[in-house]
Amino acid sequence: MTLSRKARDTLAFWGFVGPFLIGLVVFGYLPIGWSLYLSFFDARNTVTPSVFVGLDNYVRMLSDGPFLASLGTFSVFAAFIVPLTFVLSLALALGVHQLKFARAFFRSVFFLPFACSYVVASLIWKTSLFSGVRYGLANSVLGLFGVDPVAWTGTVHPPLYWIVLVTARLWLQLGFYVILFLAALQRIPRHLYEAAWLDGAKSGWQVFRYITLPQLRATSVAVLLLNLINAYQAFDEFYNILGDSRGYPPYGRPPLVYLYYTSLGSGGQDLGRGSAGAMILAMVIALATLLQGRLFRFDRSAS
Repeated sequence: MTLSRKARDTLAFWGFVGPFLIGLVVFGYLPIGWSLYLSFFDARNTVTPSVFVGLDNYVRMLSDGPFLASLGTFSVFAAFIVPLTFVLSLALALGVHQLKFARAFFRSVFFLPFACSYVVASLIWKTSLFSGVRYGLANSVLGLFGVDPVAWTGTVHPPLYWIVLVTARLWLQLGFYVILFLAALQRIPRHLYEAAWLDGAKSGWQVFRYITLPQLRATSVAVLLLNLINAYQAFDEFYNILGDSRGYPPYGRPPLVYLYYTSLGSGGQDLGRGSAGAMILAMVIALATLLQGRLFRFDRSAS
């Protein structure tokens, strides 16, 4: 039997999309749904609970000091990393876009760190660049000016460990967002700039503010949202830079690690509380995402 072209196209579509969709449902939506279900039950040492506790797990997690502290830590991390990544990636993209030669070279140079392992980069930052001994790169530079070695990851007042964490994440992810902005810059119609020049617009800040930036609105929203989600899901930098055999300092425990200890810690498996914490973390990310969507007005097309 010969299939019609529409049937062949439909079959080809599901052939490509089907495996991904099945994986998304099985490994994405089902675990999220089951976690939401467990969060309303007393699920100690079982994934098939029978004792319904309502919102009790949520109340206990929201009154848990260490969990709230970890959320606060990552809110500070997001406050640092999101605007810095946005501004620096946009500035680098604008600079590369203006180049008349070697543009492909610089695209590759900026993107290469994104392919690097977060674990490897974190260990390099901890043991080589910001080592607490005099032979670390940062301390070697400071030593040239007569400054004593600094314990970067152990100094809380002032909190110098933020410099290590933020610079590591910036180096790792900046190139990816540079590529996103470069792609968006190349899609801006040239005639918009020509019309602005004919109307007497000054090149530089005026053209950037009224033409370039509005045309980058959709990409800007995507960059901000991806940055925010990734910031709250950060793990490798905190685990490898601040963690050691004794665990984490109270100011550097990631929410994901705390939820792991809560769910599977030495006190027994409390999957109900762990699931409630995971839902709270997801709601924090979702609310921040909706707030950004409100500010940037998702429903409006780029002008």
